[in-house]
Amino acid sequence: MPPKDRPVPAAPAAAAPVEQFDMVFHSQLAHGSPTRQIRDFTNVKQLYESIAKAFGIKTNDILYCTLNTHKVDMSRLLGGQIGLDDFLFAHVKGDSKTVKVLKDGPALGLTISDNGAGYAFIKKIREDSIMSRIPACAVGDHIQAINGLDLTGSRHFEVAKLLKEIPVGSEFTLVLVEPKKAFDAIAPRGAMGATKQDLKPGQAKKTLRMKTNGAAVVEDEPTSEVNTAINKIDELLEKAVGIRDNELSTTMYHICKDCKAADAFATALDQQLGDFEFPDEFVLDVFELLHK
Repeated sequence: MPPKDRPVPAAPAAAAPVEQFDMVFHSQLAHGSPTRQIRDFTNVKQLYESIAKAFGIKTNDILYCTLNTHKVDMSRLLGGQIGLDDFLFAHVKGDSKTVKVLKDGPALGLTISDNGAGYAFIKKIREDSIMSRIPACAVGDHIQAINGLDLTGSRHFEVAKLLKEIPVGSEFTLVLVEPKKAFDAIAPRGAMGATKQDLKPGQAKKTLRMKTNGAAVVEDEPTSEVNTAINKIDELLEKAVGIRDNELSTTMYHICKDCKAADAFATALDQQLGDFEFPDEFVLDVFELLHK
């Protein structure tokens, strides 16, 4: 027993309560539907499965999702982050179409992205490019096949590489699938539910970030400075590889910020994102962008 004159140890401080979030999102089919609640997912594939279950459709019918708009707006494309008050619109497969393209120059003028679940699609068509002369080809179309090769399960960089390797002067065939149009809808678009976060003074808006390792975490929305840097990485990615991918650019941002030298950054990319085989010049450009 301790001496009576020894002070009694203070009781340990109570642990700060863990902030709880209601992980329920609201969703509609972009071509028109009632609103449904979506929950229980930690990655994009699970998100699509939850949406498909809520609306009674097949998971592989979903091409991609946009945030807070039913339009095919690539600036609102779902990446790896969802604001806790964002409204999800799922774009599903519509009609397929076959187009023939004469590659009469080295660059087709396409920027490719993918939905993180096996579908690559057209994110951008540059003006006065080869593809801009193909009326049937549109932003938002899923690239289903090239010259009969089924591309289901292919990543954006793989599709971009295939298109780049097509010899100049040759003709090739694309099978495209466009998102379902609103006039095909069975049910009218429902009203968007109220999902706005109630923020306390000084409190940052929260987002759900779905990481490439399959984990999902709630974190503060990136600052404008961080978003600007990530967008610049995305632009460099488009120039170097012909793809845009906000989640990939976000991952590269965090990897690069943790590296003190360009060589260390290159090594980390090889270890974590080796499948992309980024050009050395691109890797150096990203490092110099974030370590000026």
